[in-house]
Amino acid sequence: MHEHISTQFDADLNAIRTQVMAMAGLVEEQVRLSMKALASGDMAVIDQVIAQEQTVNAMHLELDDLCVHMIARRQPAASDLRLVMTVIKSVEDLESIGDKAHKICLRAKSIFESGKMQVPKFQEVNHIANLALDMLTRALDAFARVDSAAAADVIGSDPQLDQEYRALQRQLITVMMEDPRSISLTLDILWIAKATERIGDLAVNVAEHVVYLVKGRDVRHKTLAEVDAIAKG
Repeated sequence: MHEHISTQFDADLNAIRTQVMAMAGLVEEQVRLSMKALASGDMAVIDQVIAQEQTVNAMHLELDDLCVHMIARRQPAASDLRLVMTVIKSVEDLESIGDKAHKICLRAKSIFESGKMQVPKFQEVNHIANLALDMLTRALDAFARVDSAAAADVIGSDPQLDQEYRALQRQLITVMMEDPRSISLTLDILWIAKATERIGDLAVNVAEHVVYLVKGRDVRHKTLAEVDAIAKG
């Protein structure tokens, strides 16, 4: 009986992990498509991302429910409990990333429906989005492989993303100063740039959860050197 319970518990944990990765894959696709939509103004792509929001939200709720029931029924201890808590926190961040992609598409839709076909500094915005997406992909890979060292590398990428975002922010402010007619559109692009930077921050959150899962240490608010020492030690 004990062996049966243990086997079922492992199966439940594996099912949860599988669903997290499915949700993660959908969220990654949302981010990619949101930038494609901003580049092209393709309303079909915009509508696809907007529709995916409901699916992501449903997956978030289902995973939360599975984790709550797992804690109530199985009363997991030690590393198993850390895994369940990591899933709860990570799917919250994944839902937030999907929400950012959804809102980027809403902004893109507004921009193109108003007849503005030229997006200022699009290449720079896309560059930041690619950096953030790379961080997200690596954070999710670290989660899948339960790799705290890889997670620490994701956390270490955040300063570069912040630097690139601040540089773009200055460029967009210059655009508005030089052409007051562009202020409304440029503010939209500035918001989109901030949303992409925030996706990187949320990827860092996921990476921090992975370090907690592996090492049992909370590395939020730690310096990068401290994170490396904990995650790679």
